[in-house]
Amino acid sequence: MEKLRAIISVSDKRGIVDLARAIAESGGEIYSTGGTARALVAAGLSVIEIADFTGFPEILDGRVKTLHPRIFGGILGRPDREEDRQAMEAHVMLPFQIVCVNLYPFRETISRPDVALEEAVENIDIGGLSLIRAAAKNHEHVAVLTSPDQYPAAIDELKQTGKISLDMRRRLMVDAFRHTAAYDAVIASFFARQWDASQTPGLPQEMTINWTLAQTLRHGENSHQLGGVYSEAGQCGLTLVSAKQLNGKQLSYNNFLDMDAALAIVRLQQQPACSVIKHNNPCGAAIGSTLPVACQKAFAGDPVSAFGSVVAFNREVDAATAQWLAETAGLFVEVIVAPGFEEAALELLKTKPKWKANVRLMSVGNLLRPSSRWEIRSIAGGALIQESDQRPDDRLAWKTVTEATVPADLMDELAFGWDIVRFVKSNAITLSRDLSLVGVGAGQMSRVDSVRIAIEKAGERARGAVLASDAFFPFADSIPLAAAAGVAGIIQPGGSVKDAEVIAAANEFQIPMVFTGRRQFKH
Repeated sequence: MEKLRAIISVSDKRGIVDLARAIAESGGEIYSTGGTARALVAAGLSVIEIADFTGFPEILDGRVKTLHPRIFGGILGRPDREEDRQAMEAHVMLPFQIVCVNLYPFRETISRPDVALEEAVENIDIGGLSLIRAAAKNHEHVAVLTSPDQYPAAIDELKQTGKISLDMRRRLMVDAFRHTAAYDAVIASFFARQWDASQTPGLPQEMTINWTLAQTLRHGENSHQLGGVYSEAGQCGLTLVSAKQLNGKQLSYNNFLDMDAALAIVRLQQQPACSVIKHNNPCGAAIGSTLPVACQKAFAGDPVSAFGSVVAFNREVDAATAQWLAETAGLFVEVIVAPGFEEAALELLKTKPKWKANVRLMSVGNLLRPSSRWEIRSIAGGALIQESDQRPDDRLAWKTVTEATVPADLMDELAFGWDIVRFVKSNAITLSRDLSLVGVGAGQMSRVDSVRIAIEKAGERARGAVLASDAFFPFADSIPLAAAAGVAGIIQPGGSVKDAEVIAAANEFQIPMVFTGRRQFKH
């Protein structure tokens, strides 16, 4: 039986001494480099320096350590082939059965907001990637370990049989190529952002996913489905994925969808804002002079639907807001997400409401816009990819198309309605008044049905409200309904072949109408 030999070169040294000791106790030799070799020697293990074995020193500030034919020949050689054995003997190569490598911490390095490009470049691993790929290619004879999480199972097999089984080597091979693919994807993504390569016109020919499992969720969309949330490489500071959970039970897939939708609404507003989300649609949203005012206005939008909702704020939650939430009779929320919580607010929400034990309190930090240019949605056999709709609206491009002009005090209300309707599932209609959502018609197959539902939800509050539509009116039939409800203004993209009829109907009822020129579908 061939003598067991292992190459060990790791940046993450967790558990490495235990693995190396198991190899040594199985009669194996350990070949290593730099800091790894020093750590193993300090633990009392015998180590052969790779530079001594190859006769070639580490050079270029450590950029070249293991890139040598005696190393790669020993990894890639197939001992069951006579020609390989002869070549290895001729070139004084020894076969290796274990390669344990984890890579320079590129992902962790670029996650720091102050990282310099030079430091990022120096944390691109070359030799480690090459070792991993070589060992994975020759998995029939070589085991490749890339994570401390893999060591315990390998140690068990070494203790039982003195080697690592073919079954495990095959599983490790798959993990290795996943690992190197993700590592390269993170590098490409980071430098694309630095040099604006991601802004190249058109769709990329190849799209690589570089996400890492951040947490396992309570369940998926339904309780019988698995669910997890993954983090995108290179994100600095807190994001929704890395938000701190300060209270409550484990989050679910739907919780994250609703938090994302809730934050998207309040992120747009400069004044204190609150949004109330149910099943990925807003049932309440408002801005106010203070956070408690915005909160109360938002919940007044549809108090019945707000039961069991997800709530977002664009300011740190203060004690006054928390007290209102905690003391309002009949109110129950699943999640509250905000940039942060004052200590007094946190104490109130953790102790006072009846639902204190279950409510998830999520501190998300800054409310910066998502950095990804692309939105990805899986479909059978692949994915749909589109540009993220993050461009701000140009209000100077809006046009009043009716005989009735928009009163100055109504323009901010129209803008607020337009901000909200983009986050409602199509066909989407919203009614807002006093910078507060008062009626929503969402996800209907007919736009006129969405108008009817929004008016019904608003009731008397529709009088004096503005109506926003995420896409053009295909017919003029919605305008009389809006007029009968007392709607004071309409904002929509325009672009229908029936625009002239729609405008004529608005003129008949003397309702000012604004065309934005841009559709806001959300499917």
